[in-house]
Amino acid sequence: MKQHLILAVLLTLSLNSEAQTGQLPRVSPEQEGIPSRAVNQLFDSLLALPRTDIHSVVVMRHGRVVGELYPEPFKAEFKHTMYSCSKTFVSAAIGIAIGQHRLSLTDRVVTFFPGELPDTLSENLGKMTIRDLLVMSSGITPDWEMRNHSRQWVKTFLSKPVKVPGQGFEYDSMATYMLSAILQKATGRTLFGFLQEHVFQPLGIEEVEWETSPEGINTGGWGLYIQSESLAKFGQLLLQRGQWNGLQVIPEAWVGEMMKVQQPNGGMGYGYQMWPCEYADAFRADGALGQYILVVPKQEMVVVITENTAIDGIRQRRLVWNVLMPQVSAGAIRRGKSTKSIVRRDVLAPVKGKKVIPQQFPIGETLSLAPNRYDWKSIKFTKHGNLALTLTMVDGTPVDIPLGYGKWLSTSTQAAPAYSILAQDRFHGVSGPFHIAGSYATGNDHLLHVQLLYTNWVTSLEVMVDLPARRLLVYENHSTSPYEIKMP
Repeated sequence: MKQHLILAVLLTLSLNSEAQTGQLPRVSPEQEGIPSRAVNQLFDSLLALPRTDIHSVVVMRHGRVVGELYPEPFKAEFKHTMYSCSKTFVSAAIGIAIGQHRLSLTDRVVTFFPGELPDTLSENLGKMTIRDLLVMSSGITPDWEMRNHSRQWVKTFLSKPVKVPGQGFEYDSMATYMLSAILQKATGRTLFGFLQEHVFQPLGIEEVEWETSPEGINTGGWGLYIQSESLAKFGQLLLQRGQWNGLQVIPEAWVGEMMKVQQPNGGMGYGYQMWPCEYADAFRADGALGQYILVVPKQEMVVVITENTAIDGIRQRRLVWNVLMPQVSAGAIRRGKSTKSIVRRDVLAPVKGKKVIPQQFPIGETLSLAPNRYDWKSIKFTKHGNLALTLTMVDGTPVDIPLGYGKWLSTSTQAAPAYSILAQDRFHGVSGPFHIAGSYATGNDHLLHVQLLYTNWVTSLEVMVDLPARRLLVYENHSTSPYEIKMP
């Protein structure tokens, strides 16, 4: 009996943790001076974008959620990997450590890593400061492949040739990784542990993880794994100049420096791990494939967007500026029929085509695959009511994925999802299960088309099974150029 009770409690805690949502207050848009039609127009416009899957949108004003969108098969409780949105959280951590007098902007990078310096210390390397890393002016030319091959990221970074630090802008995720490594040296805690104590716990954020490098350092420039509502909380924290429920979580002056142009880059400039926006005084956290936290002080608003897009994110941001913002009023406006916030659960379009399976398709036959970037060893299709795909990984793990026609069917697996980042030890620090939604149809090309959405990650794969040519064509993240996997 006691064992059953413990199991029930653990299960309840697990379910509550996974479903950590609804903590922010919700009110109608009209109560915060926004017509409901403006929020719906924004959602409709975002959903209509080409080569884009919208995963979530959260619109806040005055600290209250007025509208949110989670198109099926995505859900509010799903976490997402945030790519370079992660950098803004690193900046917050650095600012807190500076406020605690554990770091300063002028600290020399080399002083933190005496055992990992090259035999000959160049003058420019000796000059590099924490501020140079924050504004992407380290003087080191970015090497995006380094993390894929080396297991000593700090030492490899410091061994690179260094131009004069502080003078040029070269965006580099490894510069942010170095900030994570410095914070760990200065505080004795990982970036994630430090943020848990100083940011996540005060904000009530529990459903969050962060990838870790082969050196045991949080990746910093990417790898944050978090829910959309938690992103909205963090955006609101920045909007409130670092204050949360009367507590100064991030030093107020530091938040102001984060959201100020610190370094010209030939465009609009760059702050402390944040980008200025096209809209007056707005700044953003910005991640690959369209992950955004938009902070808009002029309107006292925060807008969060998570998505998988292959188009320039300026189109999404312009929809916020041109569709939503012009309809925002200073005070409350006449309420519509509802006094509740807008919650929409549209459905992303499944694969289009015919339900019939291509003639002579080898149902039930295991098809071996040549070595590939997804670590797929073989595929097999079965049909018992619904069509299903089994991906067998190179380690022998089978991943059974039901495929819906005209709809999405979902499953869970402990196998790691497809990921555009190929860094050593990727996924370390991130736990499963991972959710996959699938749909299928036969196209006009008479090939079977399968769409896979990794719904608590970010990746989208369209797989075309070209049996006559003995190959799979995989269109990753709405790319127009396929990745080819041979079937020997």
